[in-house]
Amino acid sequence: MKKYIFLFIVGIALISVITIVFITKNTSTASAANPDFLRIHIRANSNNEDDQNVKYKVKEKIVEYLSPLIINCKTQKEALSVAKENLSKICKIANNTLKENGFFYTCKAELRTENFPTRSYGNLTLENGCYEALILELGSGSGDNWWCVMFPPLCFVGSEEQGSVHYESKIWNNLKKYL
Repeated sequence: MKKYIFLFIVGIALISVITIVFITKNTSTASAANPDFLRIHIRANSNNEDDQNVKYKVKEKIVEYLSPLIINCKTQKEALSVAKENLSKICKIANNTLKENGFFYTCKAELRTENFPTRSYGNLTLENGCYEALILELGSGSGDNWWCVMFPPLCFVGSEEQGSVHYESKIWNNLKKYL
């Protein structure tokens, strides 16, 4: 009889552990999808130096165009709406930048949910998971990429070559006051 009670307790314990692992795994996966962020992802045509250089020129023009539009957004939904309303203009800016720099391929832009790895920059860590994103593929889009967070506006300021990354966000600065 003691043997059956022991096996019963071990069985219950095993089921409990499996259930906890299953729930924890599913909860962390679900929480990885962060509805508070909207990312922008620009993929170069290739890893050729010229393609990589023009990717940064496109990035500068797109960030310059989107920054004043996104800065007033209060929610991710608003930012998504602004991006959606401006998709054709975003493509036009990218295509003009490509053409001005002697490239004959074009840009494809779309909004979609995409999986991103964990990224840490200073005190800010964005967990891996699925995020809404504005994706710009230059030409084949098979080269190295550049990305940042459109909403809240955390796009990089400063020189990446020097290894210094600086974030500017009204929301983040206000949150830091309370942390």
